[in-house]
Amino acid sequence: MSLSIIIPALNEAENLAQTLAPLQAMRQRGVEVVLVDGGSADATKSIAAPLVDQVVPSAHGRARQMNAGAQHAKGSVLLFLHADSMAPDDADILIADAIARGAAWGRFDVHIHGQAHLLKVVAWMMNQRSRLSGIATGDQGLFMTRQAYAAVSGFPAQPLMEDIEICRRLKQVVSRRPACLSEKITTSGRRWEKHGVLRTILLMWQLRFRYWCGASPDDLYMAYYGK
Repeated sequence: MSLSIIIPALNEAENLAQTLAPLQAMRQRGVEVVLVDGGSADATKSIAAPLVDQVVPSAHGRARQMNAGAQHAKGSVLLFLHADSMAPDDADILIADAIARGAAWGRFDVHIHGQAHLLKVVAWMMNQRSRLSGIATGDQGLFMTRQAYAAVSGFPAQPLMEDIEICRRLKQVVSRRPACLSEKITTSGRRWEKHGVLRTILLMWQLRFRYWCGASPDDLYMAYYGK
C-alpha cells in the first residue's frame, strides 16, 4: 500500500506549518503529501513548498481542490486532510492496518481544539453519529482506496456537503462498512467559536436536514457563508 495525503488549502499560512509538521516523519516512511492551493493571497504556497512533495494549483473549492490533488497523487490510498487539522503521528500505519483488514474507506475520530467546553460534546456527537450512520465529515480525515475513489468518480462538484455526498455514494458501491478509527485527528474549532458553538450546531443541523430533503448545495453554501 502507498499513501498520499491530500490537503486543500486557501490562505492557510497561519495554521499550515502546524498541520504539516506531524507529516514529516510519514514522508520519511514513504508517504506522499500533496498540497492543493486554491489561489491563496498569503504565504500558504511558500510555507508548504519545503514541507510537501507537490504544491498543485487549482480552482477554488474544496471538492475541486481534492479532486485535483487526487489526479496528481501517486498513492494507491488517499487521505484527505483539512489544512487546519493535525493527523495522528502514525496515521499512515493505522490506515495501512485498516486497509489490510479489508476496509476500502474510512475515517478517524475527531478532537476539536478550542476554548469552549461544548466543543468536546460536538466532537463526541460527530464521532458517534458517523459510527451509526457510516457518514463522516471532512474534519474526520476521510481516506479511501483509489479504486473506491474512482468508483464514485471522486468528490461531487458542489460547494458544500461534498464530504456527506461522497460518503453516501461510497456506501452504495462498497458493501463493507467504513473503518471508524478511534485515534483522533485534531481540528481547529475556529469556525465554531467565531460564530458561537450553539449557533453553529443549530445551523449545521438545519443545513444537513435541508440537504437530506433535497436542497441545492449552492443554496446551502450561501446560507452557511452568508453569500
